[in-house]
Amino acid sequence: MTAARDLQVVLGAGPAGTALAGELVRRGHPVRLVDRAATGPALEGLDRFAADVATVEGARAAVEGAAVVYHCVNVAYHLQVEAMPRIQRAVLTAVEAEGARLVVLDTLYPYGETHGAVMTEDTPWNATTGKGVMRAELDARYLAAHTEGRLRVVLGRSADFVGPGVLNSTLGGAVFPAALTGGEVPAFGDIDLPHSYTYIGDVAAGLATLGENPDGDGRVWHLPTAPALTTRRILSMIEERVGRPLTLTVVSEPKPFGPFDEEFMTAYAEMFYQHTEAQIVDSSAIEKAFGLVPNPLSATVDATLAWYGELLAAH
Repeated sequence: MTAARDLQVVLGAGPAGTALAGELVRRGHPVRLVDRAATGPALEGLDRFAADVATVEGARAAVEGAAVVYHCVNVAYHLQVEAMPRIQRAVLTAVEAEGARLVVLDTLYPYGETHGAVMTEDTPWNATTGKGVMRAELDARYLAAHTEGRLRVVLGRSADFVGPGVLNSTLGGAVFPAALTGGEVPAFGDIDLPHSYTYIGDVAAGLATLGENPDGDGRVWHLPTAPALTTRRILSMIEERVGRPLTLTVVSEPKPFGPFDEEFMTAYAEMFYQHTEAQIVDSSAIEKAFGLVPNPLSATVDATLAWYGELLAAH
């Protein structure tokens, strides 16, 4: 394979896309990171590229010359049901025309309510919410495109993100800055239930590994995720590190709080079941298949506090 056809194209420069681009550069690949603005810090080995991949023309320009394309695009929560299928159509058309492989960052939404059962790749897709049904339909189309031989596709599912750079997560920008400054820390739902969180570095490592291993194509994988703890235990780990009790506000129902405004919470309400039943992800399949080991949650908390501490110090 020529160097040109080793080009790895990452669509979406949010926390996952940015972490993945850095991981691919560290692995020695030439990388193009695509979003609509192409702004952000320069990184050796990384080419930033501006394109709107919701259009076929934009997607085709973005993936030109790619060996592997990673779809990490997301949109504002209240726009997802309308926008994500349109983005999928453009990306599938462009990647198929280019003859590249497609690695998709996916969510747990297709499973719907599991009543606390451990989620594996064999868990039935029982979503009933608008966003869950939409995601399940997208995934069915991705896998059908692979089965039909139109292009090679693989999906990597993640639990809620946590880690450096992760702001818009229930364990993100509303929690760590408040923990460091003594502010109100929101905790969604029943915090005594086990809840899986996927370290953003493990999202990146898992997707990069799927990109490097075509023998994993044609199926869903759970990205490496540390064994679930209760959210209360994770918050107590934060307390131990900041050296003072957290001022917790339990958000027991979907209502606006702090950075989670009314528009977001109205759109999120149908997904609030994720905080009223245990959310336990089993990622042993990808760990065994490719020798991946998820970052321990203790190390994830350390890294995330350090990153947020630097962010606060800079402002």
